[in-house]
Amino acid sequence: MFESLFQTFDDTADGARSKARIDVLRADMKRLGLDGFLVPRADAHQNEYVPPSEERLAWLTGFTGSAGLAIVTIDKAAIFVDGRYTVQVRDQVDTKVITPLDSGTVTPTDWIRSTLKTGQRLGFDPWLHTAASIERLRKAADDAGAQLVPLAENPIDIIWTDRPAQPLAPVAMQPAKFAGETAHKKIGRIRREIAKAKADALVLTDPHEIAWLFNIRGGDVAHTPLPLAWAVIAAEGRPALLLDGRKLSNTLRDALEELADVGDPSELNSALGVLGGQRVLLDTNAAAEKVRVLLETAGASIIKQTSPIALLKALKNPAEIRGTRAAHVRDGVAVVHFLAWFDRAAKTGKLDEIQAAEALESFRRDTGALKDISFPTISAAGPNAALPHYRVTRKTNRKIKTGLYLVDSGAQYQDGTTDITRTIAVGKITKDMREFYTRVLKGHIAVATAVFPQGTTGAQIDPFARRALWDVGADFDHGTGHGVGSYLSVHEGPHRISKLGHTALEPGVILSNEPGYYREGAFGIRIENLVLVQKAALKGAERKMLGFETLTLAPIDTRPIDKKLLTKEERDWLNAYHKRVVREIGPKLDTKTRAWLKKACAPI
Repeated sequence: MFESLFQTFDDTADGARSKARIDVLRADMKRLGLDGFLVPRADAHQNEYVPPSEERLAWLTGFTGSAGLAIVTIDKAAIFVDGRYTVQVRDQVDTKVITPLDSGTVTPTDWIRSTLKTGQRLGFDPWLHTAASIERLRKAADDAGAQLVPLAENPIDIIWTDRPAQPLAPVAMQPAKFAGETAHKKIGRIRREIAKAKADALVLTDPHEIAWLFNIRGGDVAHTPLPLAWAVIAAEGRPALLLDGRKLSNTLRDALEELADVGDPSELNSALGVLGGQRVLLDTNAAAEKVRVLLETAGASIIKQTSPIALLKALKNPAEIRGTRAAHVRDGVAVVHFLAWFDRAAKTGKLDEIQAAEALESFRRDTGALKDISFPTISAAGPNAALPHYRVTRKTNRKIKTGLYLVDSGAQYQDGTTDITRTIAVGKITKDMREFYTRVLKGHIAVATAVFPQGTTGAQIDPFARRALWDVGADFDHGTGHGVGSYLSVHEGPHRISKLGHTALEPGVILSNEPGYYREGAFGIRIENLVLVQKAALKGAERKMLGFETLTLAPIDTRPIDKKLLTKEERDWLNAYHKRVVREIGPKLDTKTRAWLKKACAPI
């Protein structure tokens, strides 16, 4: 088996070292006159995936999840994670040193109010927290009689002696045949949005938005083709684009300089400084607190508003939709090859989680078009599958034995981003596994077949996925679906199918449909396809209606289904879906794999 180019399975942090590292941090806190320090999982751009040089939370605590916050005081340490990571965090951190807390039950602001004493000073790095989050944390500190203190230098950067270097991946253009619109036209649209908001400029701190706007891609973070950059778009005049020039070829620099004044990130202070006296759009839920401070210090008037790019980027144009359909056919071929291989390999009893993840990546590499995986593959057997965001390491790697195996994976292709989860029966499974697998499938089908009025939000769709579980007193603790970018982030806002999904769904939005069920210490189930919001033709409809087109093309395992729990309409949907998979994927397979696919997709 080849050594993966895109995924490693070694533990990236060591919770056993956290006591010594926290002791050194506390000594530095005393030197700085601090009683506590905030350690988020973040970089200056608030990316979901961050460069190795920004993995401060993992380095300090051992926790490697994609979201979390630690608060270290002189005599206490706590780490806050959401429902995805409550089991993982207990496995990774030294709980004798750090107390894991579920942020859904005890928030960092709750903890600050109850823990800090009058006159105490809680330090933070203003580059690593959004302006909106600092506003909430500052109020909590004020309520406790304490003080939130911004620091000029992060103390972890001082004590992290072997910290990796900053990334310098080359930047490339995203061709018009995939982008579907020139950067010049996009900038024009954004200027109109700035004018509509009665503003003079828009400050962009999110590299996803900058990549979309300028039709560029990079490789500064894992799994998402981002060039780390900053930008200022004026209602009139040339934009400013700030990124490390060492990432640019001469040809690309020339192309970008036709659109904007290209500078270095070190020029950000001066780029913001010239905005004094102007009305500036800033998304304070995404921009670092330091950016807000620099603008206010310059005398700018900040208009707090979600960036107009967020919504425009989410509404895929015809070229992006064509690209994602093509990417899903290509990815479907790779996934079917993997599923056929897995059925043979799992019977040996020797297959483990890492071998399965590597094999899946190898089939994607065989397409000749894979740029990267879109997130670390969740390859989970038995009780590991009960961790929704489990990540296999050499330490946690399990053999795939009788029961359920869950694999959640995705790919980055230049024409589209994919994300798919399949739960597979290995040998004989229990009655409970069969029932809950079927209930998850019923929820998946309920979302896939939903037809809803224009203006409906993801929060209104979310119960469709849960009804069959609610009927027996069960549920799952993550959202049903997230937005997906076009050769950008596999997790893209502002649309989502969840209790918090308050943005109206619109044609062109790509979302995941991924209900699940997890029994801690036993098994986990999730079935995920990507879907495209589109207009729905409904005879006799009195309102404009929308629905979903399923994009993902790979068989859903029928062996764990309790057929008595499915309605005729649900069986019809599954059979029609499988017929489509055979029709679109079958001709691209070799004879042996095509035969396996036809059997896997046989009507039930």
